[in-house]
Amino acid sequence: MTRVVTGFVLLGIACWAVAGKTSELSGFNAFLAQPRWGWLIAAAVIEALSYASMACLQRELLRAGDARCRLPRVLLITFASNSVQSALPVGAGFAALYQFGQYQLLGADEVLAGWVVLATAGVLFVSVASLAGIGLAMAASTGNAFDLVEAIIGVIIVAMLASIVWVERATISQLLVRATAGAERLLRRPPGQVSGPVAHALERMRAVAPTKAEWLRALGWGCLTWLADCGCWMFAFLAVGASVPWQGLLLAYCAGQLAATLPITPGGLGVVEGTLTIALVYFVPGANGPGTVAAVLLYRVISFWVPLPVGAGCYAVLLRVKRRVARAAQAALAEANGGGGRSQVMSIEPVALTRKDLEAEG
Repeated sequence: MTRVVTGFVLLGIACWAVAGKTSELSGFNAFLAQPRWGWLIAAAVIEALSYASMACLQRELLRAGDARCRLPRVLLITFASNSVQSALPVGAGFAALYQFGQYQLLGADEVLAGWVVLATAGVLFVSVASLAGIGLAMAASTGNAFDLVEAIIGVIIVAMLASIVWVERATISQLLVRATAGAERLLRRPPGQVSGPVAHALERMRAVAPTKAEWLRALGWGCLTWLADCGCWMFAFLAVGASVPWQGLLLAYCAGQLAATLPITPGGLGVVEGTLTIALVYFVPGANGPGTVAAVLLYRVISFWVPLPVGAGCYAVLLRVKRRVARAAQAALAEANGGGGRSQVMSIEPVALTRKDLEAEG
């Protein structure tokens, strides 16, 4: 009963949150009276490529931890988690929890599932920071840096520090274990009560060690995710017949993404008010005309509104698969319990059946 009530509450919050963004659609028909359908289709296709790249990134990281999965299944998770993130306040947290649970259904243990969630966010952050640096160089060459030099350099430094933390993860893990053990002695807790599980989790996380080639592929998928989404915005300009601000396009896009995701307001980025649309319009030089507004609105429709019902459908499909797996596991467990002396041997069958069922649904 509690789960049902919670579901209805979250559904109501999601409807309220999405309804608050319908202002983006105001005036949309007036701007897009005569769209160029070829460019419009190109924008939709390249946005789909962005989602596919995100799925490939997650699959690459799951494979690094020996969790085998099929791309269509991960693509369903990508669309569904995006809808969760877009429809709920603090959606990124809910989306991370949802991905965590779905990764476990794919065969990942708790540590690997949590690592993939964090690693995906880290790779996306490093890739958008790298692209922001490239965009800053392109804009600076024309004198259009938008006073973002300090902010972007700061973001790049943070990304470099994150990379260093990963490289030195062994030393950092030892320090964390020692600090936890010291806290146990200080609080007069039994030795190993907390430091033991912490050490086990860190050791398991250290065991997930992608090769350089795997990291490069993951970073490539991350960059392609952002570039394809930015390409959707570029094609949106062409679809409405507006000129593309080439020099400032990439930097404006990356600045908008960073401003929408980081809990800081660095100089030049400004305060993020409303949606990513406002940030993108603000940072394109001389792009405050109706054509730019139309392009941004079209981009938001393709990148936000269209994937929202698609993700909801994917969420329903994955929920159905999860329930089918649960029923199969319960049936296998009931059969095992009815087998008397064979119950201990057959107790492992639900896990195997679950994976087989997932691969069949994959």
